[in-house]
Amino acid sequence: MAFPHAPLGTITAAEGRVLSKLRHGMSNKAIAATLVLSPRTIESHVSSLLAKTGCRSRSELLLWLLECQPEPSDMLRAEGLSDSRSRPQLPA
Repeated sequence: MAFPHAPLGTITAAEGRVLSKLRHGMSNKAIAATLVLSPRTIESHVSSLLAKTGCRSRSELLLWLLECQPEPSDMLRAEGLSDSRSRPQLPA
């Protein structure tokens, strides 16, 4: 499946943090609690990501992320996480 490419420069740091949490399968409510934001703010970031990437759903956004985005180490650097010891862990 071919996806449009949103340049990384157009995705904000806040959207990048939300995208990272989406990558781990978190719901908007869980992302909001983790990032200490309102669920509505998370909805706004997800909507913006959908518009910027040309995706029509969260599932499509995740597929876009897997196909089009840089290696996870690059994404971690963008989030301000510098080494593997500070990587977010998947929920148990």
